[in-house]
Amino acid sequence: MRRNSLLSAGLLSVLLATSACGAATGTQNSSAQSSASAGAVEANASTGPGNASGEVGTSQRAAAEKAKLAAAAAKKAKTDEIAKAAAAKKKADAAKKAEAAAAAAAARKDAATPSASPEAPAPDAVPVAVPADPKPAPAPAVPSSSSERVVTTAFTSAYTWYDNTPAGSAAISHPILHKTAGGTGTYNDPITIAVGHSLATGKDVLDFPAGTRIYLPDVRRYFIVEDTCGDGDEPQGGPCHQGVNVFGTNSTIWIDMWIGGQSLSSQAADNCASKVTDVHTAVFNPASNYVVAPGAGVVHDGKCDAGYGNTLVKQ
Repeated sequence: MRRNSLLSAGLLSVLLATSACGAATGTQNSSAQSSASAGAVEANASTGPGNASGEVGTSQRAAAEKAKLAAAAAKKAKTDEIAKAAAAKKKADAAKKAEAAAAAAAARKDAATPSASPEAPAPDAVPVAVPADPKPAPAPAVPSSSSERVVTTAFTSAYTWYDNTPAGSAAISHPILHKTAGGTGTYNDPITIAVGHSLATGKDVLDFPAGTRIYLPDVRRYFIVEDTCGDGDEPQGGPCHQGVNVFGTNSTIWIDMWIGGQSLSSQAADNCASKVTDVHTAVFNPASNYVVAPGAGVVHDGKCDAGYGNTLVKQ
């Protein structure tokens, strides 16, 4: 029994020892586990805040960038507003200056203008004679005609001593200034010219009234209607009366100037007539100050004086 008691006591001792060891071991394990758990928590805690800090940093930078851009835009808008205000003020100032300058100029003008009713001079005042400004001499009066008409489509031709009716004469049908065809070509002594006429009414009716003056710049001479162009019982059927598109020239009238030619041969007179035959400018009821070429008539001193062109030149 004793040996058993001892065994029991020994076993009990062993069990107690074992329990004690187990308790110690358990305590150590619990401490280790607690330490491990604490380490894991610390590790997780350390890792978690680090990640959150990275994300927040990025958001803060973006927000800062946006704020910076907004501030720059606001600054530019304010600058533009200031510039516009300055420009408006500058424009207003300029307008005020211009208005002030205009007012000053008007005041100076009013001050310089003498009053409509000046005060009477003092009794002792002696009036001073002020010489009047010399006035330019008036321009010489130039006779002109209110009915002057320029025709640029006049077909001009010429008849001579040799081909007049009757031939070898200077006879005319409607003498005004001359009994026979003639004239030097000045305004006061125009040369005879023939125009178309008509007998359709039983009377001899000229296309232009007898006495009508005409100036021809190509020969630089004045003419006067004193003769008829076109023979026969129906002169209105001839080209002088019609005068439209003569030989395809787009003419509107036909006039036939006297060039005489007694001093020339028949051929030379015909050559001069050919020289003046074409569409030319004619001035009806002309002023008296157009240039006149020297010499008595288109044919003078053995030559044919023509070819000056259609430009109207005044003295």
